[in-house]
Amino acid sequence: MTTSKRKWFSRWLRRSVLALAVLLAVVGLGRLTQVWWESRLTGARGPYLQNVTPTAITVRWQTLQPEIGEVDYGSAPDALIRQVREPEATRIHQLRIEGLSTATRYFYSIGSAGRVEQGGKDYWFYTAPQPGSVAPYRFWVQGDPGYYNEGARAVRAAMEQWVMAHPRDERPPFDLWLTTGDNAYSSGRDRDYQKNLFDAYPDLLRDTPYVPVYGNHDSRRRAFYRLFTFPEKGEAGGVPSGSAHYFSFDYGNVHFIILDSEATNRSEDGAMHAWLQRDLAADRQTWRIVLFHHPPYSRATHNSDSAFDSRGRMIQMRENFLPLLEQYGVDLVLTGHSHIYERSYLLHCHYGKGNTFKSSMIVQPGEGDQVPYRKPLNPVARDGTVYAVVGSTSNLDMGPLDHPANLVVRHERGSLMIYVDGDTLNANFINSDGKVSDHFAIVKSADVVASGTACPSD
Repeated sequence: MTTSKRKWFSRWLRRSVLALAVLLAVVGLGRLTQVWWESRLTGARGPYLQNVTPTAITVRWQTLQPEIGEVDYGSAPDALIRQVREPEATRIHQLRIEGLSTATRYFYSIGSAGRVEQGGKDYWFYTAPQPGSVAPYRFWVQGDPGYYNEGARAVRAAMEQWVMAHPRDERPPFDLWLTTGDNAYSSGRDRDYQKNLFDAYPDLLRDTPYVPVYGNHDSRRRAFYRLFTFPEKGEAGGVPSGSAHYFSFDYGNVHFIILDSEATNRSEDGAMHAWLQRDLAADRQTWRIVLFHHPPYSRATHNSDSAFDSRGRMIQMRENFLPLLEQYGVDLVLTGHSHIYERSYLLHCHYGKGNTFKSSMIVQPGEGDQVPYRKPLNPVARDGTVYAVVGSTSNLDMGPLDHPANLVVRHERGSLMIYVDGDTLNANFINSDGKVSDHFAIVKSADVVASGTACPSD
């Protein structure tokens, strides 16, 4: 190649690289702009309840124009004699009501400058009970509810049919509303949340504290952590995490732990793992329930054995977090991601792929829904954990459905209703036809002897 040709080629190469860099920058900026734009909180939005404790709760809503938001509240719809008000006008309203009585019902209204925008006898909330309190509690768990489609509406109707058949005097149908992630399909945009959550469930949102798990579809935009308020400072019980991505809270004698299996470091050396160990070590509640998105045992929409599926998140959660959860006697782990219902035996020590599963890893088989699992009253290392994939509230997919760790598989849309009463935990998978398609129970007793703390070697 002549000198002139080499110079020409060098100039061409530099210009091409520059042009490519400019193109990538434009594309990247365009993508960032799209993510920002679609993550914005637009339009009006009714009240929804967050971060409930025995003496406080957060009320959030949104208005079309900036205004100084206020919440009036009291013991009856016509006795809203107390008030909290924002210091300045905004469209995104978030008011913390403090100094409340424990386990008490309050009515409220939202508005501005003395003007009530929403309120009445159907606007109320209950504060949480004191940590350690023993009473009947109910928790509704939706699995991957991100489309409010015909299936999701049927699942909701089935749940409502069940609670009508099992009423609670002077109590709401359930105390907390949780999810296993993927709360707004398809991309976690603000308008996805508006359509599939806020417009779909305004009556439930205004009366029931909502605790969503972060899923992979939620992570496609940045709306999730702008929309929801979590007890990262330990204000609802548990060890402060300092992160909205993972945290814990108490509701009576139940300790809930929410983990982020999507965007947070999932290694044993990560901050989430270190915080989890501190939190579990400090907890003294009877029950421990953990929620995150990616299932450790699933062969349905997703294969928990595949390092390529979900970039290995299911394997990482199984290998790095399940040993810690079982070391501290966690009772129940709920996940989603696979659009199916799968439920394990009462297990310990299965941290490898499905082909490494052994019968010695089954603490109790749990054959028959009338035979409860029995555990020691106080949490004991590796006394058995139930793992359930609850992912079929709005979507229903197929797969091999043959993971050896799972005792029950239901190819049905549905949701899970958990009810805890003292030393007994019951869970019902209610399908979209209104039938209890799976039921299991765990009973704790001081008479039960711990099965041992070592993992089986055979």
